[in-house]
Amino acid sequence: MERLSEGIGETIPMACQDWANTKAAYRFLSNPRVGEGEILAGHFHSTRDRFLSTDGSVLVLHDTTEFSFRREKPELIGNIGVIGGRRDRTGQAQFYTTCGILMHSSLVVTTEGLPLGISPIKFWTRKEFKGTNALKKKINPTRVPIEEKESIRWLDNIQQTAALLANPARCIHIGDRESDIYELFCTAHNSNTHFLVRTCVDRLAGDGQHTISEEMDTVEVKANHQITVLDTKGQPTKAILELRYRRICVLPPIGKQSRYPERHLTVIYAQEREVPSGRDRIDWKLITDLPVSTPLEAIEKLEWYALRWKIETFHKILKSGCKAEESKLRTADRLVNLIALFCILSWRIFWMTMLNRSAPDAPPDLALTEAEIAVLDRLVIGKSQARRKTLSHYLTKIARLGGYLARANDSPPGNTVMWRGISRLTDIMLGAMVGADIVGN
Repeated sequence: MERLSEGIGETIPMACQDWANTKAAYRFLSNPRVGEGEILAGHFHSTRDRFLSTDGSVLVLHDTTEFSFRREKPELIGNIGVIGGRRDRTGQAQFYTTCGILMHSSLVVTTEGLPLGISPIKFWTRKEFKGTNALKKKINPTRVPIEEKESIRWLDNIQQTAALLANPARCIHIGDRESDIYELFCTAHNSNTHFLVRTCVDRLAGDGQHTISEEMDTVEVKANHQITVLDTKGQPTKAILELRYRRICVLPPIGKQSRYPERHLTVIYAQEREVPSGRDRIDWKLITDLPVSTPLEAIEKLEWYALRWKIETFHKILKSGCKAEESKLRTADRLVNLIALFCILSWRIFWMTMLNRSAPDAPPDLALTEAEIAVLDRLVIGKSQARRKTLSHYLTKIARLGGYLARANDSPPGNTVMWRGISRLTDIMLGAMVGADIVGN
């Protein structure tokens, strides 16, 4: 872990620097007695400790991502999908199966957006890939038990997170439209935890003679809420959302009504009335087991769901910062172990980036060693020597090593300059230690 953190984004040989360490790393990653569970166990424990040190509600963000690779023997990894390539001479598109690994991760964050750590992660591969549309021609997906579908990952992560954090009533699980699964609603109830997901299924409601959307059409607008969004050119624009919400009796799918009970859930609609120019119309439909009785409570749920993009940022760090998809390891087991290590590194980069925003006045030793603080004091001269040396003061210095300009009107540094700065600081720390050995302190 230390070697990889010193060479974020580098290959294993580059990070290890010599054959002995490189060979040891390859042996570790290919050891059949080592898996992602053992690698991440310590981090999961730390996530729980950080969770217990906080108060109030905590969000658990869920999402699935793919790691694709090009290999001469793709069967050693597995398949993740079919993509189109170049067209042949007749104009027909050529399709080929891509090999790779799928990962469903859960990121625990505060309601202010500070990532506390990762809760259970699930990896899997496919021996054979069949598109969803092709499967629908042969089977009715709603009739297949959840235990026989990949969707079970959503339920597994909720149950494992509830067991890990030991206080599931404080957790609100956030998911996109892929998580709109009735079994998830029941699993959350049975696990004594909560959920807030974006709904895409128009289920039967009430007495079964109408649907959720038909009932929501009768709900009057409770409030208007203004937000700032970016248009297609990246320019900020204002959007006025009409808020409607109601507690509704939601029925399970017809084929599963004997297995699952009805649930009383809150449906929230946040929609723009007109189609704006320069961007898509905002049309959010959320469903949650949490009560909503005022516009402020509805806005709170919208803001919680808006934090879901943070798990996508976490995945971006994995792929762009740690460059997980550029690894040349040949088997799925080795790649999974390496990605598990990268998950810890990615979380730390994300954590330090968000600490600069959520806890700027914290002491610097919360995230940095005394040696790192001393080197930053000597290397990066602050613009104001009288400024109190807080954590934000030193994290900004690290970002400056990564190319952050720190101008008066600049927004706080992002993940890209942070991982560049951390990597450069590591090199400088190594040089400082070597220099001290050569010339003395």
